[in-house]
Amino acid sequence: MIDATHLKPHRTAASLLKKRDVPRRIGRTKGGLNSKLHAVCDGQGRPLIMLLSEGQMSDYRGAALMLKVLPSPKALIADKGYDADWFREALANRDITACIPSRANRKVPIPHDPVLYKHRHKIENMFGKLKDWRRIHTRYDRCAHTLVAGI
Repeated sequence: MIDATHLKPHRTAASLLKKRDVPRRIGRTKGGLNSKLHAVCDGQGRPLIMLLSEGQMSDYRGAALMLKVLPSPKALIADKGYDADWFREALANRDITACIPSRANRKVPIPHDPVLYKHRHKIENMFGKLKDWRRIHTRYDRCAHTLVAGI
C-alpha cells in the first residue's frame, strides 16, 4: 500500500525554511507551512519505506522517488492521487498489479478490485498511529528529518 499525509510543522519551524546543507522539507501551501510524509507499508500496515517532502509535492511525484526501492508485491493499493498512466505502466513493468481507482476526469475509467481496495484502511491506520506521536505530527523538534529518513 502507498499513501501520503500532511504534517503541519510547529509555528517555530519558520526558521527552518532557510537554505542549509540539510534540507528541512518544509514547503508553503495554501494552509501555510507544511511537510508531506509519503509511505509504503506491507499488508499488515507496517511501514516499509518513508519519504519526507515539501507539502506541495503531489502524491505520484513522491511515488516516483520511491519507485526504485519499492519492494515487489503482487499488488499495490493506492488512492486516486496515484492514478497516472506512467505510474501504472511502471508498476506493470515490474509485474505489480495496480489497485488504483480512476480519477473522476479520466475519459475511460480503469477498473480496480474493490475487495482488495478495502484493505487500504491499514495504511490510514498506520498514519493515525504515527500522528499520535506529537514529535512527528507537528514536526516539533528541529531534528524531525532524522526521524523519518528521506530518499
